[in-house]
Amino acid sequence: MNLQLCYSDAYAREVEARVVAVEAGEPPLVVLDSTVFYPGGGGQPSDRGTLLRSSDGRTWTVRAARRSGGEIVHELEVDMESPRVGDRLRVDLDWARRHALMRTHTALHALCGVVWRDYGALVTGGNMEPGTGRMDFEFERMSGDLVDEIEATVNAELARAREVRVAVLPRAAAFAIPDLIRTKVNLLPEGIEEIRTIEIVGLDLQADGGTHVANTAEVGRIRVTGYESKGRINKRIRIAVEDAAGAS
Repeated sequence: MNLQLCYSDAYAREVEARVVAVEAGEPPLVVLDSTVFYPGGGGQPSDRGTLLRSSDGRTWTVRAARRSGGEIVHELEVDMESPRVGDRLRVDLDWARRHALMRTHTALHALCGVVWRDYGALVTGGNMEPGTGRMDFEFERMSGDLVDEIEATVNAELARAREVRVAVLPRAAAFAIPDLIRTKVNLLPEGIEEIRTIEIVGLDLQADGGTHVANTAEVGRIRVTGYESKGRINKRIRIAVEDAAGAS
């Protein structure tokens, strides 16, 4: 399995890597022995970026990444020539996009933590793009006053500068944690023996595989941009992430 830095260091922006496999096609697919790209999942889109061959300065655009057989595979823009097995490349993220996704993902966890703690509502779905996201919750009723209250509480929690911790736990230990799974349906297959968790200290602890900022102060603030009913007990809240401290 290639070294997948996105899970251990979300702030790693680049890495030197060797090409271990290439599959020609549309799109061409490249496997590296190490990568900083996140392959997408849990509502978070995959990363984008570039590959640079230092021997001649040749570059390729990575339009997406995905998991395949335990590896992270890089999808290239269609090109006349792909990298060759054995090539040494510099792997660079589109950092501005990744950092926006990190801030957005942590903001959505803060939203989920507030809604669960204060209202006991389970998550029924979610998705995000850089700087925007939405979550669906098991609410019977929703109003402008309720949404305003949730927005204010989430922003107060973000401003507390809570640490965000990543841990990998044995399955039995992870599932001994009360309320680890906040989704209506448990999405973790039986065969997974280790569970990665994200904790916003003092607010939220969930199983999660995505990338996050290290402190809620880095998120900035959220603004609820809309809410709607998606069914009798399924309500959607849309947010935008604004005013990040230290965004770069």
